[in-house]
Amino acid sequence: MRSLDDLQTLLSRYAEQHPFPGQPSTLYEPCTYVLSLGGKRLRPLLALMGCGLFSDEIDRALPAAWAVELFHNFTLVHDDIMDAAPLRRGQPTVHTRWDLNTGILSGDVLLIYAYEHLLRVPEPQVTIELVRIFNRVAVEVCEGQQCDLDFERRDEVPLNDYLRMIEQKTAVLLGGALEMGARCAYASAADCRHLYHFGRLVGIAFQIQDDWLDTYGDPARVGKQIGGDILQNKKTFLVLQTLELAAEADRAALKEWLRTPATTPGKVEAVRAIFDRYDISARAAEEKRRLQRAAFEHLDALSAPLNRQALLRQTIEHLLERDR
Repeated sequence: MRSLDDLQTLLSRYAEQHPFPGQPSTLYEPCTYVLSLGGKRLRPLLALMGCGLFSDEIDRALPAAWAVELFHNFTLVHDDIMDAAPLRRGQPTVHTRWDLNTGILSGDVLLIYAYEHLLRVPEPQVTIELVRIFNRVAVEVCEGQQCDLDFERRDEVPLNDYLRMIEQKTAVLLGGALEMGARCAYASAADCRHLYHFGRLVGIAFQIQDDWLDTYGDPARVGKQIGGDILQNKKTFLVLQTLELAAEADRAALKEWLRTPATTPGKVEAVRAIFDRYDISARAAEEKRRLQRAAFEHLDALSAPLNRQALLRQTIEHLLERDR
């Protein structure tokens, strides 16, 4: 199994060898720009790791891995438009740097090129299977995004509905990336299924960890203001778990705080105090650990030898124990 640095080098080299066309520059420059904004490129790396579990010929998964990365960035460009977000990773979003129409079209062409790269997989039957996986996951991501938008307009959101939303919006792409990589290595249907569910469960745990970090993380480590989700009145795991457990007076107080503007003095402290009365920090940590245990049960069930699993295990364990 190659190192993470080796996989990143392979991915970067593939991207350099397959640039976007030069014209029209107003369409393709934004695509190159959003791909240059940084990020861990976790999803395409997972696709390469999924392949590496079963084969030394990791190169065969590069087109699928890059398709996953293009799709992910397509969702970011369009999400930023829907959220009216001015910044992405500290830099102007595409629709801010250019304009709204350019953001829409550049996002669209990123999605189209994702399919173009799937067609670069040399075996037709594998390509057909990859497109089926890709389409299934892409539909779920869109469904999850729509649910997220719907939740903004709803006063009551059951915790289970939220967990299903983050599963679709975030987690299924992690699972799909691993499944696609394994398909490129001709892994069995059972192994592909276990890898998908491993990634799916990890993705949900990852989002719960994100929710926790936003409220309870160390600002010096997280690198941003703590309590941003509270200030933006987001319905996170912490909020929805509290609403399910809290006494009526605390439920009413929490709902009232979540209607107030971000500039309201003492908002973050007051909401966090309500969380603390119901030990929500510990509950979030336990739910993350439960999902992590369930995820690794799927990894334990793989036919791939443990030495081939080492990089994937280490990467995910590091991801779920991060403090920023």
